[in-house]
Amino acid sequence: MDPEELERLLAAGEGPRVAFARERARPEELAETLAAFANGRGGTLLLGVSGRARGRVEGIGDLAAARDLVLEAALSCTPPLILPLPRPVTCEQATLLIVSVPAGLSQVYAVRGKYLRREGSTNQPLPPEALRRLLRERGEVSWERETPPDATLDELDPLKVSAYARRVGPEAEVEPLSLLQRRGCIVRRGDALATVAAPPGSEGGAASVPASDARAPFVPTNAGLLLFARQVEVRYPQAEITLVRYRGRDMADAFEREDVRDTLVEAVRRAERWLMEHMRKGSRMVGLERQDWTQFPPGAVREALVNAVAHRDYSVRGEGIRVSLFSDRLEVYSPGRLPGHVTVENIVEERFSRNETLVQVLADYGLIERLGYGIDRMLRQMAEAGLPPPAFRETAAGFLVTLIGQSVDETGPEGLDTREWVRMGLNERQIAALLFVIDQRRITNRDLQEQFAEVSPETIRRDLADLVERGLLLKIGDKRATYYILK
Repeated sequence: MDPEELERLLAAGEGPRVAFARERARPEELAETLAAFANGRGGTLLLGVSGRARGRVEGIGDLAAARDLVLEAALSCTPPLILPLPRPVTCEQATLLIVSVPAGLSQVYAVRGKYLRREGSTNQPLPPEALRRLLRERGEVSWERETPPDATLDELDPLKVSAYARRVGPEAEVEPLSLLQRRGCIVRRGDALATVAAPPGSEGGAASVPASDARAPFVPTNAGLLLFARQVEVRYPQAEITLVRYRGRDMADAFEREDVRDTLVEAVRRAERWLMEHMRKGSRMVGLERQDWTQFPPGAVREALVNAVAHRDYSVRGEGIRVSLFSDRLEVYSPGRLPGHVTVENIVEERFSRNETLVQVLADYGLIERLGYGIDRMLRQMAEAGLPPPAFRETAAGFLVTLIGQSVDETGPEGLDTREWVRMGLNERQIAALLFVIDQRRITNRDLQEQFAEVSPETIRRDLADLVERGLLLKIGDKRATYYILK
């Protein structure tokens, strides 16, 4: 810590991440401050300073004894708090001891049974709900392994369970309940096993879901319901994904929106299809070679989406995942701050899973790798596309990933300026259709479908019908003989 930074801390006084203590402070007093920092976002304790409004330097007479005091205080926490070695520093011709508590610690700390957090310049007890949330965030209490009140296995969809068991392997198909138990999707409630036959048409023959009477030995966990429930939104309205596409670089009144409410695997698939349909794409001539391009690397988009679904905090109610597609970027916001010891600074190197069950099942479906290298792949795919690396930012209550996309060429053949079409709100498929007509004199549904093979025929039909309504194209013929020309 340089002298200017030290002077600034002393002048600012105690606060949420700074505390002062005198040389002869009681070990328990120091332990409470260290634990409060550790249960929050870390902080700095200056030993040898008194006063709150402005730190008054008193200094330390016995440096070795002061270090022992800090060590005693840290080790008296439960669990013992392991900190970097305190560092001596000279200020106003006196020696101080700087004790740093890093952010992102993986455990929750108590002092003599008290769980504390820093509020302003004081250490305050954690309210029960805040303590539960902190325990979940740091992996000591897993929300996904908890069971909702009155939950029964009848809430699980036997077709989804059977399909998952078949995907994992033929051996697992014989024991779907055992598979769900191993994955943490159900937990045992009793000793007797009561099952019902698989419904007609479900294939596999093996019983998929136990009866829901009081003798049923299993109950579904939160994770099991998020993954296999018949109606996820009944218990978890916060599990929805909201997809919004804006025409320009800023939020505006004109936008396309879709709310996805489904089991997590299906929600990821539906959201990915929507993004592939709505992101800009096309082809350009580079010399004599045609090169196809997409606004964002599809793999990076999938990683951002799947990571949001797999790692968000589902205990946060009233807010879902938000995906905003702009003309220049994609923003993926997930509720809940980074879990455990992960921070924005170490997110590339560190691995910590808030939802181990969800991650494992998504990995079984091939949507995510269990080893947790999604961030690495996202960085690599953006670099290979010649795009800036993803931007990661922690907000007050969540986590935001931003991907910067390909710059869109706004001129067509022979320097034709297409910016007016963009201002009109035409999407990239409609602009491509107009450019095709200018070049080829006419266009059919099939012509546009060949350019955007991943887009549904119905979407292509609506795009061309909209151009007709806008007075830009004229429809000729009917049914299969239909084609369009400039009006």
